[in-house]
Amino acid sequence: MGCFQSKTTLLPPSQQPPPLPLDSQNNPDLDGSWEQPAVPAFKEFDLAELRAATNGFSSDLIVSESGDKAPNVVYRGKLKNSRVVAIKRFSKLSWPDPHQFVNEAAGVGKVRHKRLVNLIGCCAEGDERLLVAEYMSNDTLSKHLFHWEKQPLPWAMRLRVAYHVAQALDHCNAENLKIYHDLNAYRVLFDEDGDPRLSSFGLMKNSRDGKSYSTNLAYTPPEFLRTGRVVPESVIYSYGTVLLDLLSGKHIPPSHALDLIRGKNLLLLLDSSLEGQYANEDATELVELASKCLQYEARDRPDIKFLLSAVAPLQKQKEVASHVLMGLSKTPPVLPTMLSPLGKACARMDLTAVHDILLKTGYKDEEGAENELSFQEWTQQVQDMLNTKKFGDIAFRDKDFKNAIDYYSKLVSMMSVPSGTVFVRRALSYLMTGEPELALRDAMQTQVCLPEWPTAFYMQALALSKLGMETDAQDMLNDGASFEAKKQNGWRV
Repeated sequence: MGCFQSKTTLLPPSQQPPPLPLDSQNNPDLDGSWEQPAVPAFKEFDLAELRAATNGFSSDLIVSESGDKAPNVVYRGKLKNSRVVAIKRFSKLSWPDPHQFVNEAAGVGKVRHKRLVNLIGCCAEGDERLLVAEYMSNDTLSKHLFHWEKQPLPWAMRLRVAYHVAQALDHCNAENLKIYHDLNAYRVLFDEDGDPRLSSFGLMKNSRDGKSYSTNLAYTPPEFLRTGRVVPESVIYSYGTVLLDLLSGKHIPPSHALDLIRGKNLLLLLDSSLEGQYANEDATELVELASKCLQYEARDRPDIKFLLSAVAPLQKQKEVASHVLMGLSKTPPVLPTMLSPLGKACARMDLTAVHDILLKTGYKDEEGAENELSFQEWTQQVQDMLNTKKFGDIAFRDKDFKNAIDYYSKLVSMMSVPSGTVFVRRALSYLMTGEPELALRDAMQTQVCLPEWPTAFYMQALALSKLGMETDAQDMLNDGASFEAKKQNGWRV
């Protein structure tokens, strides 16, 4: 327990970092859930930050099963805001022009979709070329298909992979990113919920490595072998090879698979480890789709819209969560056993409930604490402070959070002994206006005013969870619950 200043440096306002921009498609403010924060806007990182995030590009943090060869490897990193990310490191020869690298990365970084592993940044300093993306904690499709330990990937999950990848490719097409390089089982990853997502790294083109396809030539689209060029239909061919992987549970050359299909030897094509746990008509449909995708001539292959409409009806267990289908444990954050209504509202990030509770509580938790409003000699200055407080409280009550911030900021500058409640109210107002960094600062100032007030800890937890710092948020919830228990046993602020 103790002041959070030991974990996060409290900077003066002029040196505070800007608030983390949140993606408008995934704003968790009012959904009542405890989840990974929204994807931040794309940015350019300093090399020093990414070097620190990977412990100097330690080999211990290289993500296994990435499918890439050195020096094009992927690291697991932790940014200074505690967000865990995947960092792909290219050789300079792959991207000799840093401006081209940054421009292309920024183009990919604008694309946001729940079926993509979204790109959140890049770095091009000196000889380094680095991409930063969301981190997927549950390995690759390659791992779950070819190197499983406890159970083979269930049939329903294989169909879900086919559907999610088609959704991702369809969205990329809509964003005019029609070329995806080297689509294979390494490019499909599973997030913390067990949902399959398509890596955004494949949307970047290596300008100098001379290879858009790093896998075995047997899996390479015929037109690339003939001309060295990739066309949108090449992506469809590669999608067909992924369907083969899903069907067979092993690497099987497309030419051999097509021979089996033409010979009606479907049982030889299907993964024996499934032990017949699939619907024959669904398997037949997937085989036919793979066959269409693997046509020698690019013009004979279907487009992604057709494939999406074909695999959508095959989703028969949509109500079952992915982590359940895959047998993955998904343990939610362990909350303290004793939380007040405010603590619970902060834990589930319910800003509306927090606002209601703070309104009902008012300033009673500061009764008895010395503050300027109670003890200063009655002067015009005090009258001005009371009026400013009144207008701030009215704005806060009416959910006019921008004006509440203005009035409370003026009030803070007028008071020689600041009010913890004012800081708490301004902190929530900052959260309501999308400024979690400033909210965290005010929540920390609340603790300075009232070192053992549970509300100060709960508000820090709320701000920290908005910033993606779940571990520290959990610590603050525990501290708040501890002081809550102490308070209920006879202790008073």
